[in-house]
Amino acid sequence: MLIQLEVENVAIIEKIKIPLQEGFTVLTGETGAGKSIIIDSLNALLGSRVSRDLIRSGAKKAFVQGLFSYDLDNYNKLDELLDSMGIEPQDDRSILISRTFTETGKNICRVNGTMVTVGMLKEIGQRLVDIHGQHDNQSLLRADTHIELLDLFAGDRLAAQKAEYRTSLRELNSLKEKLRALAGVDKERERTLDILRYQIDEIEAARLYTGEDAELESKTRILAHAEDIILAFSNAYQWLRGDDGENHSALDKVGLSLEAIRKIEDLDPDYMNISNALEDINEKLTDISREIRILRDGTEYDPNLHKNIEERISLIQGLKRKYGETIEEILEFLDDAKRRLDEIERSEELIIKIRKEIEAAEKSLHKRCGIMNGLRREAAKKLEEGILRELKDLEMPKTQFEVSILSCPEEGFTENGTDKVEFLFSPNMGEPLKPLSKIASGGEMSRVMLAIKTILADIDDIPTLVFDEIDTGVSGKAASKLGEKLKTVAKGHQVICITHHAQIASQANTHYLIEKDERDGRTLTLIRQLEGIDRENEIIRLLSGEHATEAAKKLARELLVQG
Repeated sequence: MLIQLEVENVAIIEKIKIPLQEGFTVLTGETGAGKSIIIDSLNALLGSRVSRDLIRSGAKKAFVQGLFSYDLDNYNKLDELLDSMGIEPQDDRSILISRTFTETGKNICRVNGTMVTVGMLKEIGQRLVDIHGQHDNQSLLRADTHIELLDLFAGDRLAAQKAEYRTSLRELNSLKEKLRALAGVDKERERTLDILRYQIDEIEAARLYTGEDAELESKTRILAHAEDIILAFSNAYQWLRGDDGENHSALDKVGLSLEAIRKIEDLDPDYMNISNALEDINEKLTDISREIRILRDGTEYDPNLHKNIEERISLIQGLKRKYGETIEEILEFLDDAKRRLDEIERSEELIIKIRKEIEAAEKSLHKRCGIMNGLRREAAKKLEEGILRELKDLEMPKTQFEVSILSCPEEGFTENGTDKVEFLFSPNMGEPLKPLSKIASGGEMSRVMLAIKTILADIDDIPTLVFDEIDTGVSGKAASKLGEKLKTVAKGHQVICITHHAQIASQANTHYLIEKDERDGRTLTLIRQLEGIDRENEIIRLLSGEHATEAAKKLARELLVQG
């Protein structure tokens, strides 16, 4: 729902802030006070085109901002849409939308602080608000929404069929994708085969094994530093063992130390411990010196070996650039290429098999489409009857309404089957039925929309509905019915209505007055919530104009009590 709307520098509005509640809200005021400007501002916020003429005279830019909330459980599609646009959903399930437009034509749109395009704004807005009276945001004028609404109205039986149908459709599309891959143009198929064979031959010729790259890196490091390694081991061996006959090696000195301590080791246990420790050191140094000698003697620089290893490393790096970041990934690519090659080489056999599976899948889908068509036609009759009853209540007894269902299997399968659904309408007997988008009269359009919304109130998931002067050209009796319908719809939606009828305004939960004022030689639009005697006076004004009669006062009180 729309929690708050802020408007700055739009037409004669300098700055207003409108807090809004759940249920049924009306906005009233004299002609020219700025009611339509508020609707224009809301349209701008929802992604409609805006004219620079809308910017208040003397201002360089205009600003509109709306704070919305939504129920995550019911509006998962909106949550997914925000996520797909890179917009972080808020923990409190709120959406803050703002739009700034300048006299130079620049637009800055933000959703939860993230900049978005006007197109993205419109896509989000269509899921938050329906504005009836301005065609741009009426979801029911888009024929593609009609089949979804009819299907929701049809209930669980159709929903179950549709779910199974969509599962089968995904399986069919997967089969068709496999067929396209296998039965491509001959030249393309041969090109794919050549590429796969080349890739397989190149990887297999390398005879890779897991961990080889790490081993080669270790070997090339040793070969590259062979001279340093030999020198280091030679020095270490010399210092440990000594080769010049002099008693200067570490082992000689440890041995001498051991001889000295052995002469006194029996005198004290601590002396014995030192003797044993020196003996251990002597043995360890002997072992270490032997290992150093072996490593030194086994280390040599082989330029040919070094060159071969470097070439092998270069080969593996080249394969990594083509087929994977690791040897494991290269070998996985090899297995996948072999599988694909085998599939394509056996493609004729597979093509025949897949075509039979596609034929069976399409036959099953057509059968399910027939079932869905029957359920839709059954639901359409009930929907037509219900909407015609609502229109009769709204003083449109001669109107015709029809849910057109066309089966178009020749156009292929869609997410909803092979049916096309569109709501058709005619205001008078004898006139042909036309799509809702072709209805000329704004008053007729609004009443048709209200009738449809009343019937679909429990399944239509757009949270906020705005009706702009829905009462145009209707009598007091019809206006009362309009008010009742609006109140019914408001049980499941936030309803905001601009009206000139006391019979409608008196039934609202919340009532705002839009009025003009002059300050410093400028005309301003102001807004205030009406309660008590102020609201009663506005209902009287709607009934009798500026000259309040006793009858109007009495009727106003009665209407408010009834409302």
